[in-house]
Amino acid sequence: MATFKVPYVPTNSSSWGPPAPESSSNDGGQKAESEGGPKSRFAQLPYAPFGRSDRLGRCADFTTQSFARTGDATAGYFRNARSRNQNQDANKNLEFQYKVDAEEAKEFQLVDSSKAYGPGSGPGGPAGGAGGKRFVPQARQRANAMRLRQLNARRNDAQQGGNVGRYSQPQRTRWTRPGRGGRGGRGGRGGRFGRGGWRDRVDRQASVSVRPDWRRVEDIDLSKLSKGTSPLSNLLDNSPPKGVEDLEWCGFLDQYNDQYDKVSTRTPAPLKRVETKEFYPVTTTDDPVIEKLAIEGKGTVFATDAILAHLMTCPRSVYPWDIVVEKLPNGALYFDKRDASQFDYLTVHETSNTPPTPVRDSSKEEELMNSPERLSLEATMINQNFSQQILRNSKFRTKFDNPNPFWDEDDNDGMEPASVAYRYRKFDLGDGINLVARCELHGLTKNLKKADTSKIVTNISANKKKKKGASNPLDVPDGDQYMTAYALNEFDPSYVSGAAARTGATVSWRDKIDNQTGAVLAQELKNNAFKLAKWTAQSLLAGAFQMKIGFVSRSSPKNAYDHVVLSTQTYRPTDFAAQITLNQGTMWGIMRLFIKLLADQPEGKYVIMRDPNKAIVRIFGVPVGTFEEDSDGSDEEEEVEGDDDGEEEKE
Repeated sequence: MATFKVPYVPTNSSSWGPPAPESSSNDGGQKAESEGGPKSRFAQLPYAPFGRSDRLGRCADFTTQSFARTGDATAGYFRNARSRNQNQDANKNLEFQYKVDAEEAKEFQLVDSSKAYGPGSGPGGPAGGAGGKRFVPQARQRANAMRLRQLNARRNDAQQGGNVGRYSQPQRTRWTRPGRGGRGGRGGRGGRFGRGGWRDRVDRQASVSVRPDWRRVEDIDLSKLSKGTSPLSNLLDNSPPKGVEDLEWCGFLDQYNDQYDKVSTRTPAPLKRVETKEFYPVTTTDDPVIEKLAIEGKGTVFATDAILAHLMTCPRSVYPWDIVVEKLPNGALYFDKRDASQFDYLTVHETSNTPPTPVRDSSKEEELMNSPERLSLEATMINQNFSQQILRNSKFRTKFDNPNPFWDEDDNDGMEPASVAYRYRKFDLGDGINLVARCELHGLTKNLKKADTSKIVTNISANKKKKKGASNPLDVPDGDQYMTAYALNEFDPSYVSGAAARTGATVSWRDKIDNQTGAVLAQELKNNAFKLAKWTAQSLLAGAFQMKIGFVSRSSPKNAYDHVVLSTQTYRPTDFAAQITLNQGTMWGIMRLFIKLLADQPEGKYVIMRDPNKAIVRIFGVPVGTFEEDSDGSDEEEEVEGDDDGEEEKE
């Protein structure tokens, strides 16, 4: 008779499943390993809890989440519920999950295996039969490539243990493809492939590094400040100055050459290099006239028109910047710029959707000339040369009471100062605040006593008649018409080597500036909003009657040294400010805000700087000797070199 042998089953009184190897092997020696003991058959066997309500996952899932497009609302609900259940069960039974080799996973990429149709072929084309849906093959290929990149990115994030949701994608900035979607585009409201593209965001560096010994005073959110939702909005006083007074006039002015009003694309004027003119971008504390006015007690706040205009229009800025403020024991404030800063250099396409990108480790001249640094230098040189070229010779010169305070006759080396008049003005802002500013004028225009010659359409509010008794202290009195001159330089992003040309992204000046000056100006207001607003604020502070803006372009896109003047337009600063929605009350309100914040602080040195990647202006309290180490070190080196030379001569 056959007998059934009961196998050995060890007991586990502490938990479910087989006991630990130590307890089973020491079980009184009832069973040896040769007889099929637990250590030889069940040792180190992982145990997984289970239940009848458990959900079975997919046998192969490369994307973790389903992003299939469907019009069924219930399908989207169940897809989200399924994703939630997967996330809850993701960390269960890890021992039984398939382990992917990391080296093998790096070589695996999803590729596009769809058939590429040529022009005029494929479904929906002329050769594909009637009734097909029309589509653009290139757009479909781009969409497939973007979808595959997203799938590969999610798969890599899942293997690395990161979040595989939509927010785990690289941080990017969106630009709208012209003519392909968007409400105002040529392609209507936008379709499946007309939603625009993506490009990598450029993280900028701060203009000056924040040191550990700096003390943060205040953070100003520019977006909230412009909307009136900032906690500092109650400190804004948008009233105009109570009075304006001219304190000093220095320098001279030349007469404007009316022939430049007739310049066009058919008869352009070559831009000449003014090599015998000297420009003086002197800061506030180095100005001897401001020092004399401060000793006389003419004001409590001192600055230049460039610094004031920069702060007044800072909500439109994009690039980082910084301004140094010194507060004396008597409460006087001096707004300065650093010696090593890029404050005096003009920016190009700062507020554009496609700003110039930095070029690193490139030896190609075409790429280097279109870098932000080289474009800034080119724009600054164009602006200086244009402001002097449009003036007549010295026979039509008007000299003021005092000469140029920065020009030394003994050390001129054949140079002469540029045609600039320094107008020192005092603005009474109320509450005991007297702002003394050095303003610049670039020329004189004939007093023809005619209406505004502006080519742009002004707002309705600008055309309204002034009420009786209302006065604007910045209005220019009857008499000589002072003017300022600035130059815009044309830059097309397609100039950059390797950049994809996008039709309709830019307006060619040579094609539009003669007949459609408004279209060219609208494009520049979009790409250089901060620069134009700053120029307008400087013209208003200086009391200029006209503002001449020249449109300068390269003779060849690959030549950054030869330029031509295509057009010269004349605008009234007050009307132009209304056109670009630059409110003079807001300008003075922002300036009063900075003055009040610094007036409550103790004496010392402060830095006003813009965050490189956020629309936030921060005020720091810094040690007194900050930013003076480099200049002192250079002076000491020069003294040591001079001593060495003297010793050699004695020997």
